[in-house]
Amino acid sequence: MDPAVLDAALGAGRPAVERFHDMLAEQGITRGLIGPREVPRLWERHLLNSAAVATLLPAAGTLVDVGSGAGLPGVVLAALRPDLHVILLEPMERRVAWLTEVVAELGLTSTEVRRGRAEELHGRLAVEAVTARAVAPMDRLAGWTLPLLRAGGALLAMKGQQADEELAAARDVIDAWGGGDREVLDVTAGGDTTRVVRVVRESLSAPSAARARRPKRR
Repeated sequence: MDPAVLDAALGAGRPAVERFHDMLAEQGITRGLIGPREVPRLWERHLLNSAAVATLLPAAGTLVDVGSGAGLPGVVLAALRPDLHVILLEPMERRVAWLTEVVAELGLTSTEVRRGRAEELHGRLAVEAVTARAVAPMDRLAGWTLPLLRAGGALLAMKGQQADEELAAARDVIDAWGGGDREVLDVTAGGDTTRVVRVVRESLSAPSAARARRPKRR
């Protein structure tokens, strides 16, 4: 990867993200975090893809990365925004162990790793932003994540070509959990374009109808 491209995309976070790249390339396959075909395209498909979301993050506060898995986008965003408090939320023990190692290796002092699911933290967190990548369709994801946001906080869901359709299908769930402004955005870093569904939580109300529609895990 061209160093000039990395400097422009990652800024002061470049050394940490480069080390993260090396850790994924060295251990990602054996630890079941990425497939063998992903190593040659870690920068374009995964790391710069994640870095693009940084332009949508709040000026201050707490970010929860739901279903962090290998650390995408959470670890990359934590490296780029050390001023934010970042929570990497992951239910699988082996992935929690990996994330803990990564946070220590990269020296991400404002980042913590928690084992659990988003819905287990309903009523316990009120944060400025939630990110998610390849976690669930928007209708289920909205029901799990919007309750974690304070009023004015935003869900930033990394999606593919079906982003508009997913957002439309999630309308009722988003409305029920106080969602206001919502849009599909294309953001870039290092020439890589990422499609992000952004939903702002306007109201903290959670009516009984919303609770009845809360998506269940299968």
